[in-house]
Order: sequence, then structure tokens, then C-alpha cells
Amino acid sequence: MPSKNALYYKQNRLKQLRAFCHTAQTGSISKAAERLFLSQPSVTLQIQALERELASDLFERRGPTIRLTPEGEVLYNLALPLVQGIDTLQENFQAHCGKLEEGELTIAAGESAILYILPNPMKRFSDDYPGIRLRLQNVTGRDGLAMLRADEVDFAVGSFIDPPDDVSYNPFVCHKPTLITPLDHPLAQKKALTLEDISPYGLILPPRHLSTWSTVDVAFSDLNIPYTVSLEAGGWEVIKKYVEVGLGISIVMDVCLTGEEKLYRYPMDRYLPTRSYGIIMRKGKFLSPQAKRFIDMLDPRFFTDEELKPCR
Repeated sequence: MPSKNALYYKQNRLKQLRAFCHTAQTGSISKAAERLFLSQPSVTLQIQALERELASDLFERRGPTIRLTPEGEVLYNLALPLVQGIDTLQENFQAHCGKLEEGELTIAAGESAILYILPNPMKRFSDDYPGIRLRLQNVTGRDGLAMLRADEVDFAVGSFIDPPDDVSYNPFVCHKPTLITPLDHPLAQKKALTLEDISPYGLILPPRHLSTWSTVDVAFSDLNIPYTVSLEAGGWEVIKKYVEVGLGISIVMDVCLTGEEKLYRYPMDRYLPTRSYGIIMRKGKFLSPQAKRFIDMLDPRFFTDEELKPCR
């Protein structure tokens, strides 16, 4: 039977590792303290005690920010699965026993995924597991990656062309580029369309820093075909509305087209690449039972809408 001192040592070590992992995730002792409902001095003392026992500096302190040292990186990779495993032990036990009644699931996603990909899975999950609190963070790009790396979300749903080395991307549904015009537009009368046909008309595109603009630019530039952008607008719903009222034409991904729009549609996958949506996770991330269940619902077979093509 372990002594009281041994039990105290193990319990104290877990507190130290928990403080260390949350500090590493947030890059801030104050933020770690907020997460753990502790004071900043308490978190600092736990980390200092851990450093003394391991005879290693775990963080580089540079003003208000801190970063892991190489030794800290090693400890973080070893400790995080242990801390997360202990912290989610009850949820995992209930899940293995066929129960999933409590917990929280936080997903990061951009506007397109929130509007066109996630509504049905969110509704299905909510119906099946009413006790799970769902949180949806509307973020993309660097902000989404920062939340993933800090473990502020369980995973993200989005589109990736070239994911960074510390992130995994598993596509589950694909979508095609599609030209949209007003119903009475001259292009709507043609049976077959080329980029040369589109060239004389002004395009409505998302902001320049987003991937849609660059893919359109590459498609026209590769064939030395000129094009003009008549309007830069954010959000597929905004773009569709402005095309409907005759402010221009656009090339959008067909995932955003519901069939209720008063628009002419023509597939452009002959000229532009098909894109995918998928699960984005930090490599080595410990997935909670609720996260695993939700991801199971994103199996391609779940999507029966003809616009949501499973990736092959």
C-alpha cells in the first residue's frame, strides 16, 4: 500500500504537470491561471517546483511572453496525453460504457463551413447527445490555427491546401468551382462556357488574401486571358446576392449553392481545382469522446445532398 507521502507526491505532480501544460498551451501564466481557477503565483510556484525536480528550465521567459525550451517540448509531449487522459477519465469511462451524457465540444470553423457543412451534423449530434454543450467558434486562417495549437478548440472544420507540419487535415467532402450569373445574363444563354467567354465581364470575388482570388487569378493567367474584378465582397451569401441584383458575375464553390438562389450556374472544374472540406487537428491532440463521436458523424456517407460530394 503506498504511503501518504507517495500519494501526496503523485497528486502534487499531477497539479504541476497540469499547470505546466496549460501554460505551454496558452503561452501565458496568467491565462493558464484563469483556465485552472488558480492565482498566478500558484501556477508560477508549481512550474518552478517542477523545474527544480527535473533540474531543467522548461520555459524561456522573454518579457510578457514565454516559450518552451527544448526540454520543455520533450516534457510537454510526454505530459499532455497523461494530463488530458486524467482530466477526461470520467467522460471516457462513460463513453466506453455506452454513455455520453455530459461534457463540452468546441469546434472552430469559417463562415462557409458553419453555414453549409455543419448544420445537419450539429443538429444530429445535439439530438443524440442533448447533455453535451456545443460551442462553435467562427474563426479562420491564423486565428483558427492559433486556437488549435493552444487547445482552445477540440478540432476545426475547414478547407486547406497546404497544412502546416504540426496540423493534420482529413478531407471528408469535396466541392467544385461554379460560375454564377443573373438568370438574364448573356452567359446564361450559352450551352458551353470558357474563360474567354467570361473575360469581358466583371467578377465579384472574396477579398484578395483568400484562396479563391488566387485560384481564379492562376486559372486566367495560365491561359493569358485578361479578367477584371468589379467588386470585392466578403462572404458567399453577400456575393450571391450581389450577383442576383446584377452587379457582376462570380465563381464560387458549389457547396454554398442551395438551389434556392435565382442564379444561372455552370461548373468550372475544367479550369479551376476542386476543393475539399475536412477535419483539422493539432497532431498529437488527445480527442475527447464527444469529439470522436462528432467526427464519426462527418463520415462522407452522412452527406446525401448531391452538392456535397464525398472525397475519393
